[in-house]
Amino acid sequence: MALITLLMCGDVMTGRGVDQVLPYPSHPYLYEPYMGSAKGYVALAERANGSIQQPVSYEYIWGDALDIWAQIAPDVRLINLETSITRSDDYWRDKAVNYRMHPQNMPCLTAARVDVCALANNHVLDWGYAGLTETLTTLKHAHIKTTGAGQTLSQAKAPAIVNLQNQGRVLVFAVGSETSGIPVSWAAERHKPGVNLLPDFSDQTVQAIRAQIQSVKQSGDLVVLSIHWGRNWGYGIPQAHIQFAHQLIDEAGVDIIHGHSSHHVKGIEVYQNKLILYGCGDFINDYEGIAGYESFRSDLSLMYFTSIDSTTGELVTLQMIPTQLKRFRLHRAELADSLWLRDCLDRQGKALGTGVDLKEKDLILHWS
Repeated sequence: MALITLLMCGDVMTGRGVDQVLPYPSHPYLYEPYMGSAKGYVALAERANGSIQQPVSYEYIWGDALDIWAQIAPDVRLINLETSITRSDDYWRDKAVNYRMHPQNMPCLTAARVDVCALANNHVLDWGYAGLTETLTTLKHAHIKTTGAGQTLSQAKAPAIVNLQNQGRVLVFAVGSETSGIPVSWAAERHKPGVNLLPDFSDQTVQAIRAQIQSVKQSGDLVVLSIHWGRNWGYGIPQAHIQFAHQLIDEAGVDIIHGHSSHHVKGIEVYQNKLILYGCGDFINDYEGIAGYESFRSDLSLMYFTSIDSTTGELVTLQMIPTQLKRFRLHRAELADSLWLRDCLDRQGKALGTGVDLKEKDLILHWS
C-alpha cells in the first residue's frame, strides 16, 4: 500500500495583528478592549503568561511544531490562512474586525514550508481588493500555492495542485460559506475578484463542485476540499453540514474534507472510509489573555497528520499531535492538556462513530 501523508491545520493567523483596525469598539465574539495595533494583543498575552522577548525570529511562532514536522516529513502541508498579507489601508468598513500581516513578515510562513494556503475565508478581503491582490502576489512570489480566492471566479475555484514524486497529485479546492461570516459581496464573479463562496448546501451546489473536480482530476489524484463554515464557538454540527459532507464524498469525488472556522476542535467523522474534519480549531491565533470562552480551550490546537491510501483515497491512520499556544508560540502540549483534548474529541465523536486513543501525548483516531 502506498501512503500519502498530509499535515492539515486549522486557522493560521500568522502576524495578522502587525497592522490592525477595529473600527468598532468591541469584538463581536470575545470580551476584549478596542485594539488599533497588534501591540495591544501582545500586552494581553504577556499579562497572562509572562513577557515575550523582542524581537523574535520568524520561526518563533511555530515553536515545537517545526521539529515535529521535520521528523514526520508530511508530503503536503495545508493551512487555512485567515489574514490578508498587504500594505493596503483600504479596510472593509462594514466589518467589526480587520486583520493584516505586512508582506515583509512572509518569512513567518516560509519558515514552516507551507505548501498550500486555503483562502476562502472571512478575513482575506479585510483590506479590500487591493489587499487581496497583494496577498495573492506575495504568496505566489513565496512559492506557496493558493486556492479559494482569486482575481476572477475561475481563479478562485481553481485547485492548488501539489505534484508528488511517483505518487500522483494532491488537488486542494477551497470554498467558503456565509455561515462563517463571509460577506455575500465577497463572492468572486466572472470578472470580479473575491472568494469561492458557496451559494448553499444544495444538490445543485454539490454537482457544481463535482463538475469542477472532474474538469481537472486525473487517475490517481487525491482530492481535498477545504471549507470555511459554521460558527466560531460551539460543538454542534448542523445536519446540513453533515449531509453536504457526505454528498461531497458520495457524488463529487472528494477524499478528505478539511473543515474550519470554529476556534476550537470539533467532532471528527470517517464516512465511507473518508476523513471529515468538521472543525480543526485555530492553530495560531491572538486570543491569548482574552476572556470570554475559556471553557472551549482555544489555546489548545492539533496538528492532523493524515495517512491516506493513494490508490483509494481512504483513511489509513489519523495521528493528532496536541499543542498549546503560549506567549504566541506553539508548545507541545502537556499530558493533562492532551487528555482534555482526547476526552473532548471522544465526547463529540461518539455520535459520529469515532473515538480517540492516547498514545503517550499524541492522539490516534479510531472509527467503526
